[in-house]
Amino acid sequence: MSKSFMGKSLFVLMLALFLVLAACGGGDDTSEGGSEGDSDGEGTEENEGSEGDGGGDSDSEGSDSEGSDSEGNSDQQIFDIENFDTVTSNDGEPIDGGHLNYGLVSDTVFEGTLNYNFYSGNPDAMILQFIDESLLGMDPSHNYNQEGAATFEANRDEGSITFTIRDGVNWHDGEPVTAEDWVHAYEVIGHPEYTGVRYGTVGFTMIEGMEAYHNGEADEISGIEIHDEKSFTINYERLTPSLLSGGIWTYALPKHIFEDIPVADMAESDAVRQNPIGFGPFKVDSIVPGESVELTKNEDYWEGEPNLDSVTVKVVNPNVVAQELETGGVDLVDSFPAAQFPSNSDMENVEWLGDVDGAYTYIGFKLGDWNAEEGEVNYKPDEMKMGDVELRRAMWYAIDNNAVGERFYNGLRWNATTLITPWHPTYHDDSIETPTYDLEKANQILDEAGYEDTNGDGYREKPNGDELSINFASMSGGETAEPLANYYMQQWDKAGLDVSLVDGRLLEFNQFYDRVGQSGEDDPAIDIYQGAWSVGSDVDPSGLYGREAIFNFPRYASEENDELLEKGLSQKAFDIEYRQEVYSDWQELMVEDIPVIPTLYRSAIYPANERVVNYDISTYALEWHEVGVTQEEPVTAE
Repeated sequence: MSKSFMGKSLFVLMLALFLVLAACGGGDDTSEGGSEGDSDGEGTEENEGSEGDGGGDSDSEGSDSEGSDSEGNSDQQIFDIENFDTVTSNDGEPIDGGHLNYGLVSDTVFEGTLNYNFYSGNPDAMILQFIDESLLGMDPSHNYNQEGAATFEANRDEGSITFTIRDGVNWHDGEPVTAEDWVHAYEVIGHPEYTGVRYGTVGFTMIEGMEAYHNGEADEISGIEIHDEKSFTINYERLTPSLLSGGIWTYALPKHIFEDIPVADMAESDAVRQNPIGFGPFKVDSIVPGESVELTKNEDYWEGEPNLDSVTVKVVNPNVVAQELETGGVDLVDSFPAAQFPSNSDMENVEWLGDVDGAYTYIGFKLGDWNAEEGEVNYKPDEMKMGDVELRRAMWYAIDNNAVGERFYNGLRWNATTLITPWHPTYHDDSIETPTYDLEKANQILDEAGYEDTNGDGYREKPNGDELSINFASMSGGETAEPLANYYMQQWDKAGLDVSLVDGRLLEFNQFYDRVGQSGEDDPAIDIYQGAWSVGSDVDPSGLYGREAIFNFPRYASEENDELLEKGLSQKAFDIEYRQEVYSDWQELMVEDIPVIPTLYRSAIYPANERVVNYDISTYALEWHEVGVTQEEPVTAE
């Protein structure tokens, strides 16, 4: 049972190629093995976009060699994620007083928004998993269970859910976690002056009275009723399958700390940045902003005293992560660059764990911008450079993602087809025919659509004769980022398309997401971008592709999309077969309309120092209070 829900890749995000924008979705993330965000609710809705390997300053693997149409080197070793274990084999007893070093693999500092109600990036989520957690547990089928810090009872006839917090669940300062604390999170996130990214999913918008409260027309949320110190009921306009598979916001906010802080100031307050608290297995001892956090065990943790006395969480640059593992500088990391695995697979002091990741990378096309006043997408393809779906379709055919998965990731990533990943096997439809690499077909589509080289410069112009120069935003972060971006640009070049990097360089993680639209402002200099999402527990994609989702960075919308997303949240969708049909139709629509090109599905690879015990990366299985070490010093490579 995992309460951190930091999603299979975390999880999102949510770093140029690894979505790990730690998705901040509804509330529960997938536990370590997890990524871009919380998965609570619409698991997707938060995707912080944390992409992992992005690349930046690597001059390895030249650009041309990576851009070949071939299937890669014949002697290249290809790995299969099915051959990896998901839990450490060390069966020793944890020592008393153990200390663990945990690495955040990133080429940039972490933001330091250390509260689930306000964070938006995967690095912060990775820190949060130690100090706070979801109040509800979740099972491997992505449904809430009764094994968390709180229990629940759903009444489908009345459209309500009643929650009860267990006795003995206390904040790090000793105060009990109460119903008022949990409700306070709803009051803050729904508040008109809330500055975070959590509001907008059905877990909030479908609560009775929430719209009036959010619009400043009411002083309280009429649909929430507190019964006593430990229990309360939320009345929804209707219950949906999404609510029970991650759609509930399950992170409390200590009211005794935040009630006197103006909502607009909360995210920047000391209670979030300097002295964050939770009720998780570890509590913050000290913070070096952007660099590291020292944690000590919470002896009063509701599931029992942790095996570890302390944990250091620190940023580790992707270029030195292998060295840090070899020397024992870190015991565990939040992610390991897939491109570095082949040359380190025989590292003798670590055990390699792996699983299918709940994340995918993609190429997004800007089809509009964000209407902040209305809180929705302003879809205007006729005014946008990438508005022609045939141009987008040709760009999909021009890239060989099967070759990318083998050449760049040795099989640990593979060609993505639809926008519902194999991590949701009940809903992923692998029967849908999607564009696969065919450069000749890409050129044919462009010819027939009227994109021709009319001035002899080697690049196609628009059908009306105007110049077509496409600006591509991609993120830094690891050794594959730069050559991979170059590969895509080279392939589009072969189709006669002039594509170049925005500002002539890869963008740093925080800057990238601000510019593609997480800030609510879309940089008009960006036409296409390479991103990644760590999906949440609920399959519902409306948090990423709904009309009112700020994470809908392509700014795509259509009536058919609206209709299918609504069907997926309907009462009829409690019937799994019906919901499967709806999401199959939705996946088909996305292949037809192509707001984004799904590029790669991903595996998650996690190294663990041989002294680590009880570390389990399988979905929702990680329990940090059970993790320990069997000797005082890390095992180092010979």
